[in-house]
Amino acid sequence: MTDSADEAALLSADLLLRPLRTANAFEETVQRLLQTIRLGLAAPGARLPPERELATLLEVSRDTLRDALAALADAGYVVVRRGRTGGTFVAEHPPHTPLGAEGRPVADGGPTAEVVDEVLAVRAVLEVGVARRLALRDLAAFDRDRLWQAFEACRDADQAGYRVADSRLHLLLAELLGAPQVVALLADSRMRLNELLDRIPVLAPNIAHSDEQHEAIVSAVLRGKPDEAARAMAEHVAGSEALLRGFFG
Repeated sequence: MTDSADEAALLSADLLLRPLRTANAFEETVQRLLQTIRLGLAAPGARLPPERELATLLEVSRDTLRDALAALADAGYVVVRRGRTGGTFVAEHPPHTPLGAEGRPVADGGPTAEVVDEVLAVRAVLEVGVARRLALRDLAAFDRDRLWQAFEACRDADQAGYRVADSRLHLLLAELLGAPQVVALLADSRMRLNELLDRIPVLAPNIAHSDEQHEAIVSAVLRGKPDEAARAMAEHVAGSEALLRGFFG
């Protein structure tokens, strides 16, 4: 299993901290920071970049950023520590409040059939397309190594860390495509998918099957086989869909 330094090299914690594109600066700042935390790009206990750097990354004012961090602190996702070694840190045990489509906490009434349908449809369109297009790219040796290491980290993860490693692998596939907007779309899709997966038991046979499918996807991408990569991803997505529909009806 890779250590934390290796994981940071595989997928940067700054991946989702990109300039915002809407007029809802506060809401989207909260969304991006929540995604970074909930998808495991910033681990529990990790220190977030300084306010000035975060504001620059997101292209928002310091006031907007402070308001967003204060809201996340009130909700229990981050802890602000003062003093020489202070800063804003991800809470050691951040809450698992259900998140809506915008990445914001919502009241938990359970997913409707329409929500499940939408999450699964968006995922299928995005992830199959990412796998196909990435297999058409001539990846640099460094990126090929990163992708295989991300697969190994997911394969070797224990049950508690599997969801984070799984999310990292899928986000890395999108990042290597070189289209930041696709990364943002996939991050939102992954947030919503994980919210559904967190409601069902972690089943060892399903994890073992997912590992086999991950290997097939990554191998096809690295061998430059777009149809094979798309087919392997479609099978992977269909497996998750069958499991979720089994639990949610």
